[in-house]
Amino acid sequence: MPTVALKRDELFHHLQWTYTDFEFDELCFEFGVELDEVTSEREEALKSATAKLSKEKIASLSEEVIYKIDVPANRYDLLCMEGLTRALLIFLE
Repeated sequence: MPTVALKRDELFHHLQWTYTDFEFDELCFEFGVELDEVTSEREEALKSATAKLSKEKIASLSEEVIYKIDVPANRYDLLCMEGLTRALLIFLE
């Protein structure tokens, strides 16, 4: 499945609602996508074995929460912020 990485706060701004990680995971499950991982730029850099960054570079990376969402291969419309939020808003109506 393709994965789309979206900033949590921006996603919630588009959805006009704030969810806990558990609530958003449940929403994704009900909709038919999967919340694969909750991470940040800094966590990704620390986990990466290939990225050799200095402590200063790592410290400058964002701690903003990023949701990595698995999208079905046949739903190309969900591979961007606008498409996913539009589909979720319609689903929530």
